[in-house]
Amino acid sequence: MVDIVTKQERSAMMAKIKGKDTKPEVLVRRGLFRRGYRFRLHKLIGTARPDIVLGRRKVAIFVHGCFWHQHDRCRHYRLPKSNLEFWSGKLSKNSQRDRRNVELLGQAGWRVALIWECAAKHLHLMDELSGWIEGTQPYFVASESGGLRSVEVIDHLELPPTEK
Repeated sequence: MVDIVTKQERSAMMAKIKGKDTKPEVLVRRGLFRRGYRFRLHKLIGTARPDIVLGRRKVAIFVHGCFWHQHDRCRHYRLPKSNLEFWSGKLSKNSQRDRRNVELLGQAGWRVALIWECAAKHLHLMDELSGWIEGTQPYFVASESGGLRSVEVIDHLELPPTEK
């Protein structure tokens, strides 16, 4: 399949994609701030850099884009048909890094929330997330397909399986 834009135009489009301060991330931050939570942004914890960190509570929150982090069973994720080798390699590295970061944070005693882009506008997200922050469950996941829920193990965070 031939691309309908030139390489320079495609490069300019891709350069505009941000890694920080994305719309879903800003929505979650605003909701947390309105509820009285104070936090740090993109604070380095070991080798992980969560989007939102509530330090005193030892809570790390990741807001993942469904495409960039390979959210299975999501309408926002589809592997591109062109340049498949590049995209599959790039996206699988993202997924492996995500899983490693969550595991390391969990081992260091941090509680981790993973909010997928598809759930960032969910009406009850802030209610459920606030309840989880005040609770003791180790993990929280929010997605359009799986709903909003606390989970006990990393494998239920809807991260893609790691390839060994």
